[in-house]
Amino acid sequence: MLVGTEKKEVLVSIRDLEIKFDEYVAVSNVNFDIYKGETFSLVGESGSGKTTIGRALMRIHETSKGDIFFKGKKINQKVGARLHKELIKKMQMIFQDPAASLNERATIDYIVSEGLRNFRLYKNETERQQKVREALLSVGLLPEHLTRYPHEFSGGQRQRIGIARAMVMEPEFIVADEPISALDVSIRAQVLNLLKKLQQEKELTYLFIAHDLSVVRFISDRIAVIHKGKIVELAEAEELFLNPLHPYTKSLLSAIPIPDPRLEKNKKLVVYTGEEHDYSEDLPKWKEIKAGHFVWANDAEEKRYRMQMKIG
Repeated sequence: MLVGTEKKEVLVSIRDLEIKFDEYVAVSNVNFDIYKGETFSLVGESGSGKTTIGRALMRIHETSKGDIFFKGKKINQKVGARLHKELIKKMQMIFQDPAASLNERATIDYIVSEGLRNFRLYKNETERQQKVREALLSVGLLPEHLTRYPHEFSGGQRQRIGIARAMVMEPEFIVADEPISALDVSIRAQVLNLLKKLQQEKELTYLFIAHDLSVVRFISDRIAVIHKGKIVELAEAEELFLNPLHPYTKSLLSAIPIPDPRLEKNKKLVVYTGEEHDYSEDLPKWKEIKAGHFVWANDAEEKRYRMQMKIG
């Protein structure tokens, strides 16, 4: 539990999570809470394990150790039919590639209403059609699009269809797995604004997965930075940008482009190699440097970070 957030309702909780593929450990020692109504972002480079965590939350990947809780119930285990149906409805995922995640042979009507049909979440055909139309309208598409196929839409429109497919289930929690990385730059802001609008209207909670810190800064409440399957730093969004501590976080921040070409030309990149740490005798742990700001560090690094932030 993060200091200063005791009154917030925990919707999702991960404790000591490990995910293995055969003998390869993709994710280890991951701990965080996601609070109801917030956007919690998980940021790291390709192969860092962020999507693996998101898929484990959605019960797509099995876990080898640790616990995942949704609304206080452990879900990374075999659950009863009633809870399984509730999880399918209350937890949805928006996938990275809007082209690959949509069935090209199915109409938009079928794609958006597939979850409704599978779990019979409507009383009659009229109610099903109404729910699908409302889902399309909520993402800026029109009911006449229902009879069309995915290839007839642009990338941004296809991603809106993917969002509508999630929204029609009336979820509480959404894993957004790099939902804008496959889109043109000009369309990314539209999709981000749409996600924020839907969050406010429907009281949604997001796990937003991304590899670009500049993208998540303005939509996130808190950000966790992940490197090689371990979370190395976690803080509120502005705090992370103002006071980055871990050298890997500093490396990601230094890679953000600067609009001014003169400043960009003279910018000094921070390259993270892992050799910045000496863990031979002093092993790292999850440390809280100040209220709500955590970092993966040993005792010597903790002392240095506290001096850096002028904390006794």
